[in-house]
Amino acid sequence: MKSQQPPLTDKAIIRLPYATSGQYKVRDAELGGFFVQVGKRSKTYMVEGEFWRHGVREIRAQVKLGDFGDISTREARGKAKEALASIARGERPGDAAKPKPGEITLRAAWERYRDAHLIRKGRDEGTIRNYRDHIERLLADWLDHPLSRLGRRPAIVAERHEKISADNGRYAANGAMRSLRAVYNHALKSNPDLPPINPVKAVDWNPEVRRDTGMGDRETGRWLHELHALDNAIRREFHLLTLLTGSRPTALKHIRIEHIDLRQRIVHIPKPKGGVRKAFGIPLSRPMIRCMIRAMRLGRTFYPEQAEFWLFPADSVSGHLIEHKEDRDVLSKWGNDLRQSYRTLAQVAGVSELDVHLLMNHSLPGVNAGYITRDRLLSGHLRKQQERISQVVMDSLGKAPDGKVAQWLRGGRVEPQTVVPAELSLAA
Repeated sequence: MKSQQPPLTDKAIIRLPYATSGQYKVRDAELGGFFVQVGKRSKTYMVEGEFWRHGVREIRAQVKLGDFGDISTREARGKAKEALASIARGERPGDAAKPKPGEITLRAAWERYRDAHLIRKGRDEGTIRNYRDHIERLLADWLDHPLSRLGRRPAIVAERHEKISADNGRYAANGAMRSLRAVYNHALKSNPDLPPINPVKAVDWNPEVRRDTGMGDRETGRWLHELHALDNAIRREFHLLTLLTGSRPTALKHIRIEHIDLRQRIVHIPKPKGGVRKAFGIPLSRPMIRCMIRAMRLGRTFYPEQAEFWLFPADSVSGHLIEHKEDRDVLSKWGNDLRQSYRTLAQVAGVSELDVHLLMNHSLPGVNAGYITRDRLLSGHLRKQQERISQVVMDSLGKAPDGKVAQWLRGGRVEPQTVVPAELSLAA
């Protein structure tokens, strides 16, 4: 039977008599849980709802919305709807923004994870930036909330994953949840009062498909013509070296002049993805050396101060190339496209999977591979494999290549008037 109680209005509340003793409630006929609590001297808007934890009703939560006279009934009803929605999501009123003394917040847990795990273990700056972006941007409104709140409310974690997926993309949402999972697991070690089950378990992960954007030997020749037409000569050499090394673009941007040993034909990457513990050397083929020499000459011409330190100098705060993205209509492949291409071209060259892992500084598969000493292979075996891959790139121009592109790739000259310093001689 439908309630005969009329909806609460300002006029109706004015007519309500104050309580002679104690308090009494007058409920709204339209919105369940919304009511006015009348005392001896006050009339207060309130809302209540059932708060559940782990599938069991724990309390009947009440939230004060404001006093009659300070806000209107319409405003109070709007606040009541918001409060009821929060309670339905499992958010206990009052415990979100005020952690108890000694209770760890997401901010504190993240800072401990950053300092004690990421920085102490020498993780790459890019990795730390990704974590910071996930926690401090995508989850910013949770930073000062108790971490236990998330542990008790896995539903709101799953809900946030859905929201980030819609607003920022599927990959960003998955990344944010991986970061949150790592921070929570780390906090569990020193905070046994946290719920033991990581709330990220509630997330239904977005499917991630490996991008298949690499080139084979047939497409590489056409790409080299696109690259030769690029206006910025330093960026041209950067993209070429990305293809020839199969390295991550960030690692190449940070190559300093002292990292290059042309006599030993090795370039050192002291802090790749994974940090200093993953430092490695790349054996240089002849085309790679020519590419680096051209980059040095160009740098000394256009950015002489920055070129004293960086292989790919630029007029930036850091002094080196920062942005490597190109218009796809101008250059169809760049960045990780070229890393995938390197792996594909290595297969064309007949280089073994194990050697490709070593050249690209990947983790080695299998127990026996762990006994291989990579540095002992750099100057001999791995350099030969590198030459084979570079030769596939050079051969992609065909038997009758365009003269200008071939001259650029197979020669060391940049400008006729350029003087070649003795230390940059190809004979070194």
